[in-house]
Amino acid sequence: MRKGEIAKLLMILVENYPNFDASETSVDRHLKYLHDFPFDIAVRNVEEHIRTSKYPPNIAEIRGSLGEQIERDRMKAATDEYFANRKRAREQACPPPPGWKEAIHAKLGRC
Repeated sequence: MRKGEIAKLLMILVENYPNFDASETSVDRHLKYLHDFPFDIAVRNVEEHIRTSKYPPNIAEIRGSLGEQIERDRMKAATDEYFANRKRAREQACPPPPGWKEAIHAKLGRC
């Protein structure tokens, strides 16, 4: 999100929570924690919060659970990739050649 979008978001909050701090300091503080967050999702989260709470949202409530969802999706993709690699390895695996195990044991001095 850019600084102008943060200002728009805070103006929505001021319209619904007249005592909400929308000062330049507040805009900078929100920008620090929301710079990587999509504006449209933040607006949607704020609108939902306005419908359900008489208190203004904090930054975590503006972010909602998108961060957690992104991390879950990343972890799921990494897990899917791991299991796909294991499946390919299993499909490409083949038994050792005949006599290989016995040759290893003979080199180690086992019978």
